[in-house]
Parts: sequence; C-alpha cells; structure tokens
Amino acid sequence: MTRKFLDSFTFKNGVTLKNRVLMAPMTNFSSQDNGEVTEEELEYYRVRSGGVGAVLTAVANVTDDGKGFHGEIGAHRDDLVPSLKKLADTIKGEGAKAILQIFHAGRMSPPELLPDNQTVSASAVAPVREGAMTPRELTNDEIEQIIKAFGDATRRAIEAGFDGVEIHGANTYLIQQFFSPHSNRRDDKWGGSVEKRMAFPLAVIDEVNKTVKEFGSDSFIVGYRLSPEEREEPGITMEDTLTFTDRLAKEDLHYLHVSVQDFHQGSMRDESDTASRVQLIQDRVGNQLPIIGVGSLHTPDDVEKAMEGGVPLMALGREIIVEPDWIQKVEAGRENDIRTTLSVDDRETLTVPEPLWQAIVNTKGWFPVREHQNA
Repeated sequence: MTRKFLDSFTFKNGVTLKNRVLMAPMTNFSSQDNGEVTEEELEYYRVRSGGVGAVLTAVANVTDDGKGFHGEIGAHRDDLVPSLKKLADTIKGEGAKAILQIFHAGRMSPPELLPDNQTVSASAVAPVREGAMTPRELTNDEIEQIIKAFGDATRRAIEAGFDGVEIHGANTYLIQQFFSPHSNRRDDKWGGSVEKRMAFPLAVIDEVNKTVKEFGSDSFIVGYRLSPEEREEPGITMEDTLTFTDRLAKEDLHYLHVSVQDFHQGSMRDESDTASRVQLIQDRVGNQLPIIGVGSLHTPDDVEKAMEGGVPLMALGREIIVEPDWIQKVEAGRENDIRTTLSVDDRETLTVPEPLWQAIVNTKGWFPVREHQNA
C-alpha cells in the first residue's frame, strides 16, 4: 500500500521535507538548569530523527522570566548557542529538518523558576486552576522587550544551524494569553477587540521575520502554533480563531500548526459542534498556508484518515516516543510491528530521558502504559 504521508512536501521557500510526518514538540524536562541540553536529551532526539521529515523540538524559553518547565531548553542567552548547535546537529545528522520551538510561558510559569518568583502576563488575571498565582501585568516597555527577545532567540537558532523556528502561540502560554479575552483585559493597543488582541502575536511574527531577513536566509522556516479554542468565559472562540487565521495567512509564514488533543475533536465550547477544529482551519486557509495536524494519531491508518480532508502535514507526539522507528517500519512494510503502547520496563529500550520517563509513567492517562513487558 502506498502511503500518502511518505510523499515529500515542499514549502513555499523551496525547502523540501522527505515525508509529511513530523515529530511534534513535547516537553521532556531533561535539559540542565542553565538551559543547556543534556547528552541523554540529545540521544532521545537522535533515535527519533531518522525517519520523520522534521523534528519540532521541545519548547525553548526566550527570556529568563519566560520559563514554563523544569529542565527546559534555553534560547535566552548567547552562551547557549553551542548547546543549541548540538541539538540542531544531532537532529539534522539523522536526516530530519530541525525546527526550534520558542516561547514565553507568561502566567503559566512555575514561580520558583523565575528570578523574582512573580509571573507576568497581558493582564493581572490568574489562570483558572486551583492555587494559581495572579500575574503582574506587563508594561509596554516589557512587551517590546519580549518581542525583541523572540527575535534574539531566532538569531540564536540561526547561528546554531536550525532549519527553522516554530513560534509557540498555543497551549495557554504568553502569546495565547495576549490573544485571549480571558487573560487579556487591556485597553491599550495590545488589547480590546479581536484585532487588537492579535497585535502581540503579529508583532512577534514580524520581529522573527525581520531577524531571519537580517541573519538568516530564504531557506529558514518560520511556523506558528495555535490552540483554536478556550473553555473559559470569556475565552477564545472558533470565530476569533478563524478571523486570526485569515490574518496569519497573509503573514510571511511557512506553516500553521493547530494544537489539539485529538485531530478529530469538535468544539470544547459547544458539544453540539462536532466538526474537527483542524479541518475547519484547513478549509478556511489551507489553500494559502500549509496546515500541520496533530492529536491522538497512532497508526498509519490514523494518519491517512486525518489527511483525507486535505491537511498536508501531520505531527506525531506521544506515538513517536512510543515508536521511534514509526516511519522506518512503514517504509519496510512492517506496519504490524509498530508499537502503540509501552510498558514500565521500556525506558532504556525507547531511549527516553529519566525526567520525561517519570512524567510518562506517573501521569495517569497521558500515555498508554502497560505494567510490564508481557502484560
């Protein structure tokens, strides 16, 4: 059987992926406290970079006060370029394109990771979760500094030899916090109408592209990731997102990555609306901007079905951790040998860093974990 996802894909700048499957960005908690990648982390990426067309790395923070996780990759200082180069070289050395995901966590930062233990955001509105800290509202000067920091992180990615960056505007972090009417209650140029709430993400995109023009080349990929909806009231609606994607389609971007837990999931705001959020975005702007789909895709048939509506690229997250040789097994006609579950005994076999492994086996429902190898 010929699998469509094994076809190559060429972006508008002429860069070609050898196939249409990417490793999704997944936090691995495995870098050093100073932001340098570890040997264990490099090996984890190495064994997963031989089959996929591109690897989207775990997220890297662009400022010291933008960390979102313990053990996070750092892109916030120039002295981290050698570390980033090790990561880029490891991925590219196995044949995949290397794309560094960059972000600022905003109000989702663990306070203990921050220099002054104080989270920041678009407005002083706490996230809806038990015990959440109320962030400090960013000043205009601070906003401009963070925008510049995204550019600086992009320059470091270029110097390190990455093939591109993915601007992480999804999963409730700072860029999404500016777009969200829940977390952004500002009445200046950065908030208010849906158009004004786009101002920060668009400014980040502009800064990243200016940096690429100055320090990079036309072959450098710039992608954007978004989450289509929020449960909160007020919160991001699908109407907001489609308005935003109309604008993103006019920006100098190479792809739009739609972050959902399940590719086929409908609205989280209206249970009667069962249309796939990814497919709605594909139908709206997919003819102008390549879409990356993601979410609970495990088997080759899962990926093929998701592509039926025209979405050209698919990212696998948990599945690439469970089965590092996913593409290779498809190419070899060994689809029946693809793992879709793991056991508590599999860490060394799958080359998973210890901090990530502990999260996998101790977070109920995140991964399909069997108790033991023969279970």
